[in-house]
Amino acid sequence: MPLLVARGHEVVATTTRPEKRAGIESQGATAVLMDGLDAASVGEAVATAEPEVIVHQMTSIPQNLDVMHPEREFATTTRLRTEGLDHLVAAADSLGGVHLVAQSYASWNGIRHSGWVKTEADPLDPEHLATPSLRHIDDVVLPRGGAVLRYGWLYGPGASAGLVGPIRKRQFPLVGGGAAHTSWVHVDDAASATVLAVEQRAGGVFNIVDDDPAAVSEWLPYLASRLGAKPPCGCPPGCCAWRAAGSWCG
Repeated sequence: MPLLVARGHEVVATTTRPEKRAGIESQGATAVLMDGLDAASVGEAVATAEPEVIVHQMTSIPQNLDVMHPEREFATTTRLRTEGLDHLVAAADSLGGVHLVAQSYASWNGIRHSGWVKTEADPLDPEHLATPSLRHIDDVVLPRGGAVLRYGWLYGPGASAGLVGPIRKRQFPLVGGGAAHTSWVHVDDAASATVLAVEQRAGGVFNIVDDDPAAVSEWLPYLASRLGAKPPCGCPPGCCAWRAAGSWCG
C-alpha cells in the first residue's frame, strides 16, 4: 500500500477485521470491510471501487502455525485462492477491462527432479498441498492476461512470525537431514515486484524470489539459535514421529 500510494495511485484495501481499518487508512489507502468468501460482499466492494487493477493477496495463515496439521491450517487460504479468486474475477468481469494480479507460491513446490533450480516453465509438484489451488490461479488469471506472482517464503518485519512458535516448540524438524532448499524473498522486494506488475499490466507467471536459495539444514538451525531455541530434531523423509503431546521430538 505505501509504495502504490507514494507513486500516486488511488488504493482501496480490504480487510475482514474492523480494527484494521485505521492502520490501512494511516498508510493513505481507503479501507473497506469485505469477506473474500462472500460473493455479494466482494461484488459490492469491487463495484464501489471501480478499479483498473485488482491485486489478490487474500490469505488466512495463522500467526501460530501448527505445522503438524497443514491441511487444516491452510484450509481457509486454499478457499481464498480458489473461491475468493472466483468472486473477484466475477466482479472484475462485470466491470470489464480490469487487470488482475494474483498471489501464488514458489517454494518447496517445484517438481522433484531435474535439479534444484526451477523456472516458471517447470511444472509444480503434484503431491504438494498447495498445487491444486495454485493451478486454479493459473487457469483463471492467465487466460485473462493477468499476472501470477509466485512469491518465495517471505521474510522481513512480521513476515516470519508463524515460524517462531513451532521452532521454539521443536515442531519444525529437519526432514531428511534438511537437504531441501527454500527460496526466500524479502517483503520489500515482494511489494516492489507487485507494484511493477500493477503498473506494467504484466501478464504471465513470475517467480518472485531472491538469488540465494538456502538449504533447510542451514537456515533452520540458525533461526532456532537466534530465537534461543534448542536445535531442530531430525526426521527421516515421510516420517510421522510426532506424539499426541504435540511435539515432533522424542
